[in-house]
Amino acid sequence: MKTLLTGLTSCCFMLAVANGMAFAQTPAVFPAGANGQINFVMPSKTIECTFTPKGGAPVYKPFDGGPELSCDRSESKYVRVVLTPKNVRRFNNVGDPSCCGADNVFAHGLGWSHGPFTCDSAAAGVTCKRADGKGFFMGAKDIKLQ
Repeated sequence: MKTLLTGLTSCCFMLAVANGMAFAQTPAVFPAGANGQINFVMPSKTIECTFTPKGGAPVYKPFDGGPELSCDRSESKYVRVVLTPKNVRRFNNVGDPSCCGADNVFAHGLGWSHGPFTCDSAAAGVTCKRADGKGFFMGAKDIKLQ
């Protein structure tokens, strides 16, 4: 009987994977700073993301009111991608580079979500999206807006 149940469990798992069922990742939880922003950095310490709540922070206001998720890559060329409820933008000439000193490490295999945004961390990089699927991938070698 135990062999039959093990076989059925394996069969159902393989069918779920074959049909594209997603399995929830372990959630990462990072505290907001005193200014309301949340920062996290990839294990490589070359990509850092900052969540800014609607209305902004005392020293920063998102260009369309927020909330906003921005991710900076410090190597090989400094680049910033900003995701808002209305836009996905890439900035190649960043006037205020500040990457990558956050203490919150977003370990590979974890997921994060706050407000309208979700991110997944993998060895290849970070993928962040809104509920409508718009977003971006940022890795060491490429950046793709989706």
